[in-house]
Amino acid sequence: QVQLVESGGGFVQPGGSLRLACAASGSIFTINAMGWYRQAPGKERELVATMTGGGYTNYADSVKGRFTISRDNAKNTVYLQMNSLKPEDTAVYYCNARLIPGSSWREYDYWGQGTQVTVSS
Repeated sequence: QVQLVESGGGFVQPGGSLRLACAASGSIFTINAMGWYRQAPGKERELVATMTGGGYTNYADSVKGRFTISRDNAKNTVYLQMNSLKPEDTAVYYCNARLIPGSSWREYDYWGQGTQVTVSS
């Protein structure tokens, strides 16, 4: 059984910073990519940032230059450093891992439970 556990959400004023973390655990053969998505009230879930095992990154245009994704492959952990936060960044942030479980031969998507980020004055 694979689990993704997120941490680091919270409340911050505009211009502030937060760092999210997501650790994958369980029977994992390999993780091909990890990343972050978010969903604001009344909106669809959207990509924030992803990173492959080889270090290739992809960011939403709205967060480029403000957010930085990083990974610790040895710990199966992905981080999202969020700087210069804006009220429009308010959302539930979900961790995603695209991986092959130890008991399988195919790739699956796994999701964390979500962590709330609120940016408000």
